[in-house]
Amino acid sequence: MVSSMVGSVAAIPEPLLRAQSVAGKFFLMFFAIAVFAAIFGLILFLASLFKGRSGEKVQGGLFVLPAIFLLAVGLMYPAILTINQSLRGRSGEGAFTLQNYSDMFTQPELLTVLRNTALWVILVPVFATGIGLLYAILIDRARGEAFAKALIFLPMAISMVGASIIWRFVYQYKPTSADQIGILNAILKALGFETQQFLIDAPRNTFMLIIVMIWIQAGFAMTVLSAAIKAIPDEIIEAAKLDGVQSFKMFRYITLPSIRAALVVVVTTIGIGTLKVFDIVRTMTGGQFDTSVVANEFYAQSFRYNAPGLGAALAVLLFILVIPIVAYNIVQMRKEA
Repeated sequence: MVSSMVGSVAAIPEPLLRAQSVAGKFFLMFFAIAVFAAIFGLILFLASLFKGRSGEKVQGGLFVLPAIFLLAVGLMYPAILTINQSLRGRSGEGAFTLQNYSDMFTQPELLTVLRNTALWVILVPVFATGIGLLYAILIDRARGEAFAKALIFLPMAISMVGASIIWRFVYQYKPTSADQIGILNAILKALGFETQQFLIDAPRNTFMLIIVMIWIQAGFAMTVLSAAIKAIPDEIIEAAKLDGVQSFKMFRYITLPSIRAALVVVVTTIGIGTLKVFDIVRTMTGGQFDTSVVANEFYAQSFRYNAPGLGAALAVLLFILVIPIVAYNIVQMRKEA
């Protein structure tokens, strides 16, 4: 069956494989669906041949095998190629060298990128989670709770690019003497202050970009933490009140320990998303004015500055930075299990 499928692929005309025409694109789509159906049918057929407890293990292996194959082809193989490219100079070719990794930690412009990334990863999870938690506590069981939640969750429904365009208008600069279209500068002018170029002046511009990410992620934090707070058994809360526990002590000794697992999930999820932030920086400043982060610099070095080796090294660094966060998340989830 496999040989026949290979033969079928070989028999496909090259123009259709390249999918330059509408007909070619439709052909490739239906061919991919047919291949998927054939493979899935073959797995089901083979799984039906095995019975009993030992057969269940074989069946499980058969269903897991395609996922492992796809991970190997779509994740592991490209990762190996990226690591190899990162060790071959800025061009990604030639002899093995650690020059790209040395440049990341010695060149001033790349050190600025690492500094900016560190600021993003520290500030966004802390403030987004803190704002979401405070909001979840304040509106818990309050009148109009659903509407209040919808207001803060609304930014999550907007794409990163859309949110960035909105905030570019908020930060829009015009001389103080001109009519203002940027909300923030309009407020400054109304209060008698000079207008500011929020997206140009470093390092303030990095903090202005961070605010956008916090605005987007606070709704996610609020939703998860609000659900965790509502899951706290009423018996525990009533018992604490009978013991005289009120206000901050209730939060410190009852609420916080009860939602610890949810807090870990929220902080780590936002942290991983922040490490990979690209859209906001790319849309609002293009990485100029000392605002670039690792993900944006990876794109710039690979596709604009003709330095795929350095871009690959930045991608490897991003992968390495994500590993401890994921590992910590897994450990904490196992403790809670």
